[in-house]
This record gives sequence, C-alpha cells and structure tokens, in this order.
Amino acid sequence: MRVNIIYYFILISIVFNQKILIPMDETQNDHLKAYGLVYSALKKQVKIEWLLNYKNGSFLVENNNIIAKEALMKGITYYNVSASEINTIYEIINNNNMDIAMLEKAPEIAVYSPEGKQPWDDAVTLALTYAEIEYETIFDDEVLTGELIKYDWLHLHQEDFTGQYGKFYKSYKNTSWYKKLENDFNKIAHNHGYGSVHKLKKGVALKIKEYVINGGFMFAMCSATDSFDIALAAQNVDIAESVFDGTPADNNYNNKLNFNNSFAFENYSLYTSPMIYEFSTIDYPPSHLPVTKGAEEDYFSLFEFSAKWDPVPTMLTQNHSSIINGFMGQTTGYNKEFLKKHVLVLGEDYVSNQAKYIHGNAGKGTFTFLGGHDPEDYKHFVGDPPTDLNLHRNSPGYRLILNNILFPAAKKKKRKT
Repeated sequence: MRVNIIYYFILISIVFNQKILIPMDETQNDHLKAYGLVYSALKKQVKIEWLLNYKNGSFLVENNNIIAKEALMKGITYYNVSASEINTIYEIINNNNMDIAMLEKAPEIAVYSPEGKQPWDDAVTLALTYAEIEYETIFDDEVLTGELIKYDWLHLHQEDFTGQYGKFYKSYKNTSWYKKLENDFNKIAHNHGYGSVHKLKKGVALKIKEYVINGGFMFAMCSATDSFDIALAAQNVDIAESVFDGTPADNNYNNKLNFNNSFAFENYSLYTSPMIYEFSTIDYPPSHLPVTKGAEEDYFSLFEFSAKWDPVPTMLTQNHSSIINGFMGQTTGYNKEFLKKHVLVLGEDYVSNQAKYIHGNAGKGTFTFLGGHDPEDYKHFVGDPPTDLNLHRNSPGYRLILNNILFPAAKKKKRKT
C-alpha cells in the first residue's frame, strides 16, 4: 500500500511538471488559431510563457487538459514536454538571442469601426474572428464619452480621421454607401456639438491620443495610420476642401501643421484635392501614382532585435519568416524621410526606402502602425470579398497583427543568469 502511495505521488509530480509547448515554427499547422488558443488560456487564468525567438516565438503553457483538448479540436500543433525537456529549452534560451515574456492577463480589446456593413473589410477583425479572440466594436460616441478607459488594446479600423471620407469622393461620391456615410457622420458631429465632420474626427483623434498617453496600446493599419497622425497635426487647421464641409481649406495649410502634436510623422506635405486618392507624401508608394513592380517582386524584411535587451520589438516581430510578402492599401507604407527620430522601424523594404511596420512610445502607452490593407490580398479593392483565412492559416503577415494582440498581456520575465 505504501509503495502504491509513493508511485501515486511520483505520477502526480510528473504530471504537474509537464507543460504544453505550442511551436510557432514551420511545424505549426495553424499559426493564427494558436494565438487564439493562447488568448483562451489567458482568459482561463492559465500561466503562459512566450518564448521569444525560440522556434519562432513559441508558447509554453501550464499543463491543462482543457487547453490540450481545445488545441486538438482546432488543429493546433502542440507537444507535451517533460521537466527535463523544459530545462533544456530554458538552457537554449539562456545561451542564445532568446528570452521569456510572461503572459499574465487577456487584454480587453476594442476595434474602432463604424456601425453597419462597409464596402471594405478589415484585416484585424478578420484575424480576431478567425483566431476566436473576443473583441468589442466601438466608434465615435464611445470614444467621446470616455469609454476607451475600459480597454487595454485599441485597433483603428481603416478610418479617415481627417474628415475627408477616406478620399473616396472622386470614384464613389454618387454611391449609396458614400451618401449614407456622409449623412451618418454629420449626425454624429451634430450630436456632439461639432460644426463639421473634420472637426469631429480631429476631436476623436485627440481622445485616442489621450488614451495612448495614459497607457493604452494602439494598433492601426492602412489609412488609419497616417490620417490619424495628420489629424493630430492639423488640430487647428482646416485641411478639408469645400466638397467635404462647405468651406475651403485654409490658405498655406502645409505651413500651419503642428508636428509636435502627432506621434509618428513630420515635415510631410498634404494632398487636399478631393480628386486625389491620397492624404499626404507620407505614403510610399503613393496611391495615386502607378506601381512599377508586381506582387512577386514586392516584399519587406523584419529586423532582428536582441530579445534580452529589446523584448518589445522582439515580441512584435515574432514570425516563422523574416521576409514578408508586400501588400498594398490606400496607405501602403511610409516614406522614411518623414518618420520622427524616435520611431522604431520593425520592417522595411530597404530597396525603396519604405518603412512598412513601425512602433513607438507615447507617454505611458505605445502605437504600432502596419502599412497596407490585407496581408494575403495584394490589391484589395473596395467591394472585394473578405479574405478566407482558412486558406491562409500560416500567414506571416497576419501573424504580425496577432503579435500585437498579445503584446499588452506580456511582462518581461526576470530570470537568474
């Protein structure tokens, strides 16, 4: 009887010393759902270690039958690892450009997006839905009434913060969806006491800036990146032509911009004409000029950072590929000439001097911008069907988005050396 009790405690010890390894290298069957599994585990208060640069950003999860069953059901590759195997992993991490970030709490996620179906989709909401990560949709009313404080992480859907309706005037001004957009936005502006949509949107941008400065994590793609920064710089300048608000843009508007108010960009010039599908010279290549190379020639490279000294950019660039296929958008990338000095470039096309993926601090919070519209659709036009992520479950481009989802949950682990 005593021998059986000893064996029982040995067995219990073995089980509790085991963990689940979710590899994120080429052996992973579904990279995108793996992020959702980690988020689900955090919601269940399961302890997770993000192994930075180990097998391309793998996860070590506290042994849990529910998590293992969920991984099996969703087709996510995982392995049970013993205490000795875990020690080997730690030793490899300690002796290489690797580190461990503890994931502590599932972040509360908000997506800033208008109500109703728009004639375009959003890569982030596609990624969140496919990975089964919970989020709430908010818009101008919620931002202006102070509800951002409820969220750890905010994504800006492809939205125009300059009040120029996405610069869609030339091609879509007579469509029903464009007219509805004008009507809806003017109602919101009126309800909140703004005299025009561009004043409304600049007010919203300012509230979001306050959210970030007070500790929020903000992520944006495509035109939500540069239009947000432009709105901050143009707080006291009318840059919207009369077709948008009934009054002409201010004279000499370029010289009236205050770049000290914005996060990422400076010294650029604006395109205020409603006939040009572009906001400024920030975007590279410019949306309104012909593209000289095709999808097969378009890619950008991720930088490699020191995991032990630069954990944040290391988290944001975890991937099983350091070369990412390029993808276009209204804002495809950023001319490095107009980046502020403190902005960190995470990914670039060095041949064309284009920064594709950037990050920076603002007050107590951070912002991360990714150029382009959809990582798996090179030219995604208005009205195109949404990308089916079942066909792209190992997308390196979509992994960049989901790295940002987990980033707010991470706390760098202090280990003895």
